[in-house]
Amino acid sequence: MDNVKNTPNTAPKITKETKNKIRVEFERTSAWTRFKIKYLQSGFFVSALFKIARFLLLIGIAYVILMPFFTKISSSFMSGEDFVDVTVKLIPKYPTLDTYKAIIKDNAYFQALFNTVLLSLMCAIIQTFICALIAYGFAKFKFKGNSLLFGIIILTMVVPHQTLQFSLFMRFRYFDFLGSLNIFNLIPMPTANMTNTFWPLALMSFTGLGFKNGLYVFMLRQYFKGVPDELEESAYLDGYGPFETFIKIILPLSIPMLITVFLFSFSWQWTDNFYTTLFFPTVTTKLMPNIVVLPKSLDTTIAPSMYASAVNNACAMLIIAPLIVIYLFCQRYMVQGIERSGITG
Repeated sequence: MDNVKNTPNTAPKITKETKNKIRVEFERTSAWTRFKIKYLQSGFFVSALFKIARFLLLIGIAYVILMPFFTKISSSFMSGEDFVDVTVKLIPKYPTLDTYKAIIKDNAYFQALFNTVLLSLMCAIIQTFICALIAYGFAKFKFKGNSLLFGIIILTMVVPHQTLQFSLFMRFRYFDFLGSLNIFNLIPMPTANMTNTFWPLALMSFTGLGFKNGLYVFMLRQYFKGVPDELEESAYLDGYGPFETFIKIILPLSIPMLITVFLFSFSWQWTDNFYTTLFFPTVTTKLMPNIVVLPKSLDTTIAPSMYASAVNNACAMLIIAPLIVIYLFCQRYMVQGIERSGITG
């Protein structure tokens, strides 16, 4: 066996000149012979069948995903004549922008857009920084109760928001500035009504209790655990403290992950209907959920139910259009952040 193993490989090596000769001989053969060699083989048929099956599967998946989206877009451009025409299924014969014009004018779309941009930006920026700070503490500092506190954070991802709905509303409807320090109301303090303002969502974001904050802390913790400890040790040798290291070293290295969390926070706040309805019980502050109503200037006597569906679809398009634009510019950072967070495997 040793002799066999030690026997040198005497198989002739195919040189570049040999390959060129084979290629020249192949080109000199007839077209039919080349066709048989290239296509009339079992391997080619198996490969072709696999590619065709994969192509059909991708077509089917794309149809399932894109067809409802295309239906919503198409119906939002339909006119009254299209609703009563039985021959119109998907593509309108008389497309019109009247539905969009009525929504923008009657439902104060641009006012809602401005308010929603301010609210979403505020929540996204605050939540990204606060969750990064919390996640850095869990990832790099060992202290008693670390696992317990992190488990409580994970639990916030499981508890339904509806269970806290009444207590949250009452807390901010009659906001006590001393909070839990005034348990027995020993110090009489006037309460403040913070509903119909941005304060409830701002305070929840500052304290790490905002919408989906548990998920953001988990994602950032997973990312920070992959940052080498040598970077922090070098920063400490240079005289940086923990907070200064976090600001000047860790955050610049975490730009893709921070952008990912920012996009998640911005998008979920943009389309949120639970907290905005809870903390904005009246329509004094126009937000995106408030535009989903039937415009008064739109004549819906011909087909009221179909017009209602078209209005809902047009509102949906107007709501998600800014998110699509943002995603087109930030897609690369979002993919990088998700890959580095460690939650894909």
